[in-house]
Amino acid sequence: MSFLELTNVDVSFGPPSNQVDILKNINLSVEENEFVAVIGFSGSGKSTLMNLLSGLQMPSNGSSSFKGSSIKEPGPELGMMFQNYSLLPWLSVGDNVKLAINRVFPKLSKSEVHEKMLHYVMMVKLDHAVDKKPHELSGGMRQRASLSRTLSLDPEVLLLDEPLSALDALTRSELQDQILNIWGNDKRTVVMITNDVDEAVLMADRIVPLTMGPGATLSKEFIVNIDRPRDRHTLNDDPEFMRLKSEITAFMLGLNKENKELKTESKVTMPDVRPKDFSLPSGAIKFSHLQKK
Repeated sequence: MSFLELTNVDVSFGPPSNQVDILKNINLSVEENEFVAVIGFSGSGKSTLMNLLSGLQMPSNGSSSFKGSSIKEPGPELGMMFQNYSLLPWLSVGDNVKLAINRVFPKLSKSEVHEKMLHYVMMVKLDHAVDKKPHELSGGMRQRASLSRTLSLDPEVLLLDEPLSALDALTRSELQDQILNIWGNDKRTVVMITNDVDEAVLMADRIVPLTMGPGATLSKEFIVNIDRPRDRHTLNDDPEFMRLKSEITAFMLGLNKENKELKTESKVTMPDVRPKDFSLPSGAIKFSHLQKK
């Protein structure tokens, strides 16, 4: 049995008479210490898939499981890092992390909580800003603070829901390297959602495309057989990197083209509605023509 698994999962919203299928027949198996990237277009249901893995969303059909047990609710063993920073604005970086630690490890002393907080803040190279509030940080620093808070829960699985999509290229590259270093040192299981092919090939062991929605499903997977550690500066000279990048890009473009061809242009017939006739009857006084005497 896989470490983290979705089996024949459907997610639908709305009443049966007007039901919208978001995900259909989702089957995903993630092994312990594996780094899996799910890649897809905006609106295909990637965040819904991540919510299933974290326990924030229950499947309409099928099952989700972690270490053989059904996922019934969110828990610290499934650490979720969202697209937005989700930091409490009135707390400093350190206090945001401490809040999470106190919630998950209530028996730790104040000194132990402080030590644990510093460990993870330093891990993301944010110790110089431990006393700063979120509004005093750049976007990349806020995202690092969010990553630090998630890691402080000691999750067995790290779930990354497009955490780098809103960052500039340089900050994104820096955080990619930090996530890879953390994963390489701790060897946690990671599932990352992304819409960037280069990012997926750089970071993952396996890439699984999500088809276009509604009713999106997981398609054929791509195995990344590139030695680690991977150097972004030399990857463009690696024939396997270029092959994978070209093949995945072509596959995703094919999904987009197929989706457009399946869409039919629908015309909505508007009702024959005309405005009421408000013209004045003959002999009526037009007040606009009255003049003061």
